[in-house]
Amino acid sequence: MWLLKLLARLPFRVLYLFSDFLFLVSYRILAYRRRLVRSNIHNSFPHLSDLEKLKIERAYYKNLCDYAVETLKLITIERGSLQKRVRFLNPELMASYTDNGQSVIVLSSHTFNWEWLIAAGSFSLPAPVDFVYQPVKNSFFDLIMLEARSRFGAYAVKRNELARELIKRKDIVRAIAVVADQYPGHGNDKRHLTKFLGQDTVFFFGSQQMATLTQAPVLYASLKKVKRGFYTCQLELVGEPPYQKTDTFIIDNYAQAVDKSIREQPSGWLWSHNRWKKRHLKN
Repeated sequence: MWLLKLLARLPFRVLYLFSDFLFLVSYRILAYRRRLVRSNIHNSFPHLSDLEKLKIERAYYKNLCDYAVETLKLITIERGSLQKRVRFLNPELMASYTDNGQSVIVLSSHTFNWEWLIAAGSFSLPAPVDFVYQPVKNSFFDLIMLEARSRFGAYAVKRNELARELIKRKDIVRAIAVVADQYPGHGNDKRHLTKFLGQDTVFFFGSQQMATLTQAPVLYASLKKVKRGFYTCQLELVGEPPYQKTDTFIIDNYAQAVDKSIREQPSGWLWSHNRWKKRHLKN
């Protein structure tokens, strides 16, 4: 742990040199998941030329390596520095609900750097942040990531304890943050099939269930990279209550919002995730 903290204290210019080295190793030498990345980009943007898709691919690996060193830096980064590097453009949209005593659900996506987004939101947004996470198998790295994500005050909620925590903390006005665009891989995950990046894609039904249970407005946090190490976040309305148990529009609207965000800045999304393992799954 002490070694990681020592490395995390290195200045950004040194960490980004290390990121450049990681890019050469991961992309040029190891070709980390390159076949999967290439396939995902090709299937999502079949209309692009081979050169255009190659540019997205290369830029993606650069962003992935920057994500690694930026996440390491999250262990020691000062609040003021992070606040300058992640700027929320319209927090007043959330405040229009939370100032009236209404909690909100904030859905994000695996767009770089979503770890910084959660941490910066802890002090930049007008309400406390609860974030939902899936513990990793390695207990050491799980502890490190948990400390980094919550060091500015965010409240961690384990994925399998979400329903209980929603009830337990129902009287606290807060933003409940969920990164919800990954493949729903657990056997008991309820799924919803929708269109995403021009393909039939399954999403977690849990975001719709959360909205129905809490009757809270749902926002999407659209993250954009301005330049290396600097990001902006635009909040967008996904849906407002009342919701019915049979509704699915929260997931559909969310998928469309993520789709739009990716098309605007395609190299910023997690292409090395095996997002389309199976294209047709029954609920």
